[in-house]
Amino acid sequence: VDFEGRWFSVRGPAITPRPPQGQPVVAVLAGLPGAFELAARSADVVFTTPRSPEDVRTLIGEARSHEQSVGRLGEPLRVFGDLVVLLADTEASAVARKERLDELDGCELSSEAAVFVGSPEGLADLVTEWRAAGLDGVRLRPAVVPHDLDMIAQDVAGLLRRSGVMGEPDGSASLRRRLGLERPESRYAA
Repeated sequence: VDFEGRWFSVRGPAITPRPPQGQPVVAVLAGLPGAFELAARSADVVFTTPRSPEDVRTLIGEARSHEQSVGRLGEPLRVFGDLVVLLADTEASAVARKERLDELDGCELSSEAAVFVGSPEGLADLVTEWRAAGLDGVRLRPAVVPHDLDMIAQDVAGLLRRSGVMGEPDGSASLRRRLGLERPESRYAA
């Protein structure tokens, strides 16, 4: 890198190989003004907080509009929805579980993202609906670990795989590849 500073100097190129994904995935949560512009300029993924399929379409439109306004080149942003998840075998038992947790906490569960309270089947249907509306994916945030995380991993993932919304895991794929992102060329290759 031929670096020379006040305390040390290094001659020659870096001796470590590039990581398999080329460079880390950059993600931005588009919850504040200017976040879509920041994402359009420098991110690979933008997390949004839709509440309905109409919100999904609006948020995707906003992401694409900012991509155009900043002159984004290359791959478009991957737009993901953020969803807090509280699950049980049935919707009624999920609602009862949430009421118990709210009572224990002394306030109602809230988030900048929508809060889904229901069954794994209901969640799989919602994810499928949001994907059909145009989202590239959904980030599921378990309300309670390990209970909700286990239900996402065991029940919801299976339902989404069987319906074709989610592919089979590929242990050899990098995060970039799982997100459908190309491995970028090294900016130092030239």
